[in-house]
Amino acid sequence: MASSNKSSTGETSTPPAIELRGISKAFGPVQANKDISLAVAKGTIHGIIGENGAGKSTLMSILYGFYQADKGEILIDGTAVRIADSQAAIDKGIGMVHQHFMLVENFTVLENIILGAEGGNILNSALANARSELERLEREYALEVDPDAVIEELPVGLQQRVEILKALYRGADILILDEPTGVLTPAEADHLFRILLQLKEQGKTIILITHKLREIMAITDTVSVMRRGEMVATRTTADTSVEELAELMVGRRVLLRVEKGAAKPGGVKLSVKGLTVEDGRKVTMVDNVSFDVRAGEIVGIAGVAGNGQSELLQAIAGIRRAKAGTVILDDAPVDLSGSAGGGTLRERGLAHVPEDRHHMGLVLPFEENENSILGYQDQKVYLNGPLLDIDAIRTDARKKIEQYDIRPPDCRLKTANFSGGNQQKIVLAREMERDPVVLLVGQPTRGVDVGAIEFIHKRIIEMRDQGKAILLVSVELDEIRSLSDRILVMFAGRIVGERTPEATEGELGLLMAGIQDGPDGKDEAA
Repeated sequence: MASSNKSSTGETSTPPAIELRGISKAFGPVQANKDISLAVAKGTIHGIIGENGAGKSTLMSILYGFYQADKGEILIDGTAVRIADSQAAIDKGIGMVHQHFMLVENFTVLENIILGAEGGNILNSALANARSELERLEREYALEVDPDAVIEELPVGLQQRVEILKALYRGADILILDEPTGVLTPAEADHLFRILLQLKEQGKTIILITHKLREIMAITDTVSVMRRGEMVATRTTADTSVEELAELMVGRRVLLRVEKGAAKPGGVKLSVKGLTVEDGRKVTMVDNVSFDVRAGEIVGIAGVAGNGQSELLQAIAGIRRAKAGTVILDDAPVDLSGSAGGGTLRERGLAHVPEDRHHMGLVLPFEENENSILGYQDQKVYLNGPLLDIDAIRTDARKKIEQYDIRPPDCRLKTANFSGGNQQKIVLAREMERDPVVLLVGQPTRGVDVGAIEFIHKRIIEMRDQGKAILLVSVELDEIRSLSDRILVMFAGRIVGERTPEATEGELGLLMAGIQDGPDGKDEAA
């Protein structure tokens, strides 16, 4: 039954595009959502923020039909509805762009767009009709992408664009985006925001789930804050601040800047000379790169994703073959053939937090406690004779869960059932608590909330001050500038400049684009 909203003058006002009333959802003993009410006005961008495990994604999964609420009511345009599954949500004009894309990688853009919505028995006819509609959507919303491109060959920014086009093709008036910038470069994120603002101008309603407070301040009209499964506040974005939102999220004041003393570098612990690495297509991704990392310092590598940072970390970690060059770890050479793997290097004191936690950091079907020792399972502390000491493993896992505030605090839970940010904390806890000589860290706070970012940054600084040599790769320039003692900038596989943390974002941005200062002080291409 439709509900009517009346203003103080007695005139009927437009009902919210989405209204949730008293939504609750539990998974066994874990109360993911507790009596949540939320109203999202039509034609606005409404942000939902909260720590990892606060219940944001669960709430949106209920709205999208993945889960059924234990109790509560959903209204669309003032009318109570039941959303039994995702198809029912699509039929009611709701589309969702997930944090991890739901695309078939070896299909083309066009094939992914129509998948599940072919609309006829003759596929060629469906593809022709879809191509025409796709061209219209691309023009109307500035979402250009080659319809015949294969998904796996597209950068993540364009893959995300395909997800948005899929939702629009199915007639979505309400778009839910779950951590949409977690895999995007700053430039790609800026372009996404321009797209979202254009969608809003066209009358679409957008719900943005994110942990990045500056993005909330930049693009949303209204923001709601969740904490431990409850809705604790809703603010008009123009009337709040990053500091207030951070405090509402965490329940305490949060230090939004990194506090650190001056570095006290010691001897060289990691030395890279003339390193050259090719990808599977024989394309040079790391081109004659040389640098040193000393004990007690953090060397940050800045650069737009795809400029060789990933291949550099993988080669140093012993999991990707190098074509040429040498790597010296704590005065002894590293086997760069790719055949030794990471196990030998772990024994020598190299810890590695990979950039891609799903493909390289975790085995998602494993329990949390199993992932918490992955790669270190042969250490004596985890063994009882020739067998694994399960009690010791779980005791160790519970200790890490408490120290890193991993939620839910259940070491027997399958790792796939943790949020992305909590999965990241599982990897960080495993690698950072090994007392390494050298720590390689790729995207340490990708998908992690503001409270956890504060903890992770403090822990990285503590490790530096304990004399660890740390090589940091991040697409977050603020993170690179805050943590690093020296900054190297990569472009097209090369180190194109070295700067201090005092370098401006603009100066680093020019280097990241391949523009260097020429001998006459003018910019020139790298």
